[in-house]
Amino acid sequence: MTTIEAAAAPKAQRRGLRALLLRDYLVLVISVLIVLLPLVYLLFSSFKSPGDLATTQFQLMPETWSTANYDQALDQLPFGRFFLNSAIVTVVGAGLKVLLAIFTAYGLVFCEFPGKTYIFWAVLATLMVPPQVTVLPNFVFISGLGGVDTYWGLILPGLATGFGTFLLRQAFMQLPPEIMEAAELDGAGHWHRLWHHVVPMAGPSIATVALVNVVYEWNDYLWPLVITNDPDMMTLARGITLLRNSDNLAASVGPIMAGTVMVLVPVLLLFAVLQRHIVNGFTQGGVKG
Repeated sequence: MTTIEAAAAPKAQRRGLRALLLRDYLVLVISVLIVLLPLVYLLFSSFKSPGDLATTQFQLMPETWSTANYDQALDQLPFGRFFLNSAIVTVVGAGLKVLLAIFTAYGLVFCEFPGKTYIFWAVLATLMVPPQVTVLPNFVFISGLGGVDTYWGLILPGLATGFGTFLLRQAFMQLPPEIMEAAELDGAGHWHRLWHHVVPMAGPSIATVALVNVVYEWNDYLWPLVITNDPDMMTLARGITLLRNSDNLAASVGPIMAGTVMVLVPVLLLFAVLQRHIVNGFTQGGVKG
């Protein structure tokens, strides 16, 4: 290689690196815009007047900012009751899901029993089943037990979480076996090992499962729509459908958007505060055979 070629090689590498970074950042920016633009449009539209919303031309910013849509939504609906229902369903439902996922994953990793592999395959198979498929049989079962318009009817059908079991199983398999062996030699039983060793070491993964389930329970719309008819038992996601005015649909668009913003804000703030746990949790729960 000549001196000129040797000097040109680093420049070519730098150009190639800049082109690669430019391409990656361009893809990242486009992906972020695809996710954020609908949310931004929703937020701005919640401050628009009915005339701004009725136009056929795309208009991102409102011509006149107004909180009338929020005032109308708060006047028409008992948001305090809806918020309480959503909080109860989210806390109890997500909490029970995390507990069941912890127990199931611990059994699949640290307990020996016949058919353990097949049970894990069955758990994975549940991830392939769309939740919409189970709505009808769940409704027939829960309604037959008298669970319509009840908290337990809202919570019970969604307690099994294949995703949480899978992620925690993978995380538990990454834990140092020496610590578990030492605890067993010291006479620690399964209950002690679970809460004093496994759970503290797998904290990021457990936080990830908890956060994902909280977001899912808070935003769940289909099941509360099916199982609740009484406004006193509706969650926020279900309750905002009462803002729909069949006689004047155009006039109800603004309040619906305002209600949707009020539903999304709490979970978006929670996600923004705890999002680093998702990265740590997925890293800790990396797939291992």
